Amino acid sequence: MSQTELAERSSDSYSDREGTPPIGGAFKRAFDVSAAVAGLVVFSPLFLMLVALVKFSDGGRVFYGHPRIGRNGKVFRCLKFRTMVEDGDAVLAAHFATNPQDREEWNATRKLQDDPRVTRIGAVLRKLSLDELPQIFNILRGEMSFVGPRPVVDDELALYGTSASFYLQSRPGLTGLWQVSGRNDVSYGTRVAFDRHYVENWSFVFDLKILIWTVPAVFSSRGSY
Repeated sequence: MSQTELAERSSDSYSDREGTPPIGGAFKRAFDVSAAVAGLVVFSPLFLMLVALVKFSDGGRVFYGHPRIGRNGKVFRCLKFRTMVEDGDAVLAAHFATNPQDREEWNATRKLQDDPRVTRIGAVLRKLSLDELPQIFNILRGEMSFVGPRPVVDDELALYGTSASFYLQSRPGLTGLWQVSGRNDVSYGTRVAFDRHYVENWSFVFDLKILIWTVPAVFSSRGSY
């Protein structure tokens, strides 16, 4: 499905939620903008270093933007440092042809623990969650928040069932309860439960706790691949 088709489908499916305020309101948004600006200043040397590493590793694109479902069902391009080879779709299809058992893992989690598309520098960036640093720009544009459910693709939202409405109430997060609670080591159903619990129990203190818990989660690299 093309990005245009996805945008039209999302607009049709979720237009009735347009205007619904996100959890946290203006206060959460003010914190996001302030923290994002500060983060760009503090991490600009690291950001520039990573740009050079990705570019010179294979000469390909530095950034990758994938269509994701955001608040109220709006589609946006979730930015990351590119961690995969340029012809990733073809590589994945060839991998499934010779390793059909991995397709079951993909269908269940939308992830592969040993993904053949990931580059060497990409594996390091993923391990340390540095590939997600460009999402600071998504936060500044109002498409994401520092804390919230991880952004999903359209077919993943179908897996949320009756909990989809909770996901759509919040801006997707750079970090969140799922990320600090095992990430890819937990089932998708557990991930959905974490997202729903976060929305139902949101508070600014809860956000601060998740941000604090993110630090050891990143350094331990648990469930990160």
